[in-house]
Amino acid sequence: MILENAMKSVTKPRKNRPMTLGVIIGNRDFFPDQLVAEARREIIHLLGSLGIRMVMLAVEESKLGGVETFADARKCAQLFALHRDEIDGILVSLPNFGDERGVAEAIKLSQLNVPVLIQAYPDDLNLLGVTRRRDAFCGKVSVCNNLVQAGIKFTLTSQHVVALNSPGFSADLSQFLAVCRVVRGLRNVRIGAIGARPGAFNTVRYSEKILERHGINVTTIDLSEILGKVEKIQIADPRVVAKIADIKAYSSTKNVPEDKLIKMARLDVVLGDFVEANALDATAIQCWT
Repeated sequence: MILENAMKSVTKPRKNRPMTLGVIIGNRDFFPDQLVAEARREIIHLLGSLGIRMVMLAVEESKLGGVETFADARKCAQLFALHRDEIDGILVSLPNFGDERGVAEAIKLSQLNVPVLIQAYPDDLNLLGVTRRRDAFCGKVSVCNNLVQAGIKFTLTSQHVVALNSPGFSADLSQFLAVCRVVRGLRNVRIGAIGARPGAFNTVRYSEKILERHGINVTTIDLSEILGKVEKIQIADPRVVAKIADIKAYSSTKNVPEDKLIKMARLDVVLGDFVEANALDATAIQCWT
């Protein structure tokens, strides 16, 4: 079986739904609180304009809806846990230094196994007074250090500090959302492996056990079983007739022998039955020998 193209035959499109991000706004008590309020407004505007749903603490649930204390972290974790089946990724925003323990505890206690993006605001070097100083540059280092200690994987922005409303962060967010979609798409995916791997192709060896540990199930069937079922299907079977019509509808078949069209249609019917019986998302078929 060739797994280099394991997803080439997507058999059951996954239901499209809006992306949802859990949002953690880090805060630290001796830095300006107004920076948290500003960041919250920017996050709501940015994600809202992209059609991304948000799950984050309300301003009534913690100081300005930020995460600072352990109590805040626990509330945030409980909120995330309630939306476990919806959240595709977590965005951590640091408008000021932030509390590294609060951020790490919120993610750890939620027990969400989703991608995490860390964003920190840059300081304006002309506004380093007590009302505008951020120091998120150092805060991000501390947050990431705590996440490493907790064994929580995370994604960094291209620049260490970057404003939410900048083109640089827009590019980072776009790439992060793509990662979230891939993770969501592969979580609990079911792949049908039809036929054994060709002996000459060591490059396509893989471990079903490793895939299983990551929630990916592989259902195998011998190619001879598939071909045996193909031979039992009558040419006049309405499903075969319909498949031939489908093939002719999407591609020119004027130079294709009729018996080959029939063979393809019968194979398609059998593969469809195999996919339906095992609730498969994709199939990979042995393509050699």
